[in-house]
Amino acid sequence: MKRFFQLGVLVAAGVTALTLTAAAGGARECNGLQVCVPVVGPWVIVRPSGGTSRDSAEWHLSCPRRYVVGGLDAELSKRPIDLAFLGLLGAPVNPGISTERAVTFVGTWVGADPQPSSFRPYIGCMPSAGGGVRIPTAVSAFPPGRPMTRRVKMVRVRPGTTTVRQGCRAGERLVGARHAFGFFTRTPPSDSLARGVSGTRDVSGRQVVVRVRGDAELGGVRAVVQVQALCAGAQ
Repeated sequence: MKRFFQLGVLVAAGVTALTLTAAAGGARECNGLQVCVPVVGPWVIVRPSGGTSRDSAEWHLSCPRRYVVGGLDAELSKRPIDLAFLGLLGAPVNPGISTERAVTFVGTWVGADPQPSSFRPYIGCMPSAGGGVRIPTAVSAFPPGRPMTRRVKMVRVRPGTTTVRQGCRAGERLVGARHAFGFFTRTPPSDSLARGVSGTRDVSGRQVVVRVRGDAELGGVRAVVQVQALCAGAQ
């Protein structure tokens, strides 16, 4: 089971003395980690919404193999973005227990006036041997586990229309669907650029189907769409 955590830095205890130098700009995703591989995501578009019903943008960012997420940070194009991440239950709150190889960022516009905005996620990755282990404490009930898996596909968005499909594996059930757009640019995308991508999402059987449209303005920009199928095992 996963829960929302306010975005911050998870500091690992007991990491080795080896230092891997690869700081990602001015972000702090590697603070306190003596062994750290930084990974930077794109500028993720948060669609403007108002009232009490707010749309969120979710972005799944992964570490290299044999690494777990040990630190997090982000940049915002505008201040009124509430940013959190999905973490696992367990004690102590620690890499390898609260986080795994990948983490999902959730951004929501909470400003008074709906405006296009974006966030850029950062993760600091540490060797998985530095994480803790999960010890169940309940004997008459089930401890929180991992009943849901995100199957993720990321595709470049070009001018024109295309269809992106992502499904669950054999024996899994589709229980949810997400998609979000991102821009690999040095600075936050302009409002015009952010409006230059759009998509409609449908579900067909065990597949998520997103029909994507990109304007001509995307010709010289690396824009991507991430499609997520939320899959649960057969029960």
